[in-house]
Amino acid sequence: MKRVITISRECGSGGHVIAEKLSKELNIPLFDREIIEMTAKQSGLTTDFVQESNERITNSILFNIANSMTYANQVFSGGNVSMVDKVFFIQCDIIKKVATESPCIIVGRCADYILRERDDCLNVFVHAGKKYKIDRFSKLNNISEKEAENIMKKRDKSRQNYYRYYTDKEWGDIKNYALALNTEILGIDTCADIIMEAYKR
Repeated sequence: MKRVITISRECGSGGHVIAEKLSKELNIPLFDREIIEMTAKQSGLTTDFVQESNERITNSILFNIANSMTYANQVFSGGNVSMVDKVFFIQCDIIKKVATESPCIIVGRCADYILRERDDCLNVFVHAGKKYKIDRFSKLNNISEKEAENIMKKRDKSRQNYYRYYTDKEWGDIKNYALALNTEILGIDTCADIIMEAYKR
């Protein structure tokens, strides 16, 4: 039986809703926004800064990505550790701590990679078709489809860059996950059921 579920998700695919359903059905804690709040409290930084560190890649990181300079390579070559890197370190410690303390669900933040040495993690990637995601996101946030598309594109791009920078792997690559589920085809409830069944095995 698995102990921890990590969920990576494309913006608009319903990954967070699935995580909430699993948390309720399995009666185990969910960590998403909570990781940001815990990191802010431990670091003394604002939640806004921590959120930006997760979702918005800074110019220095973009420069490193453009030069194929991942975080690991930067440290190995003697590069300075930025405030964004320090935030990542703190988040790593928090994710490892909550995973050790009790069964839980962790959304995003490279949790699948951070917990890669554990054999009791079920790593899941949630995705869907572009039109489905745009329609869902625009209705949930009461915005136009064009605005929804722009926001979603930026969020997924920054998640991709963030994941690549800290893991040297590709976000969404199915080799990194036990399950890759399409909510447009399967539906959110069915995806949650599949994850729950796999978790209990």
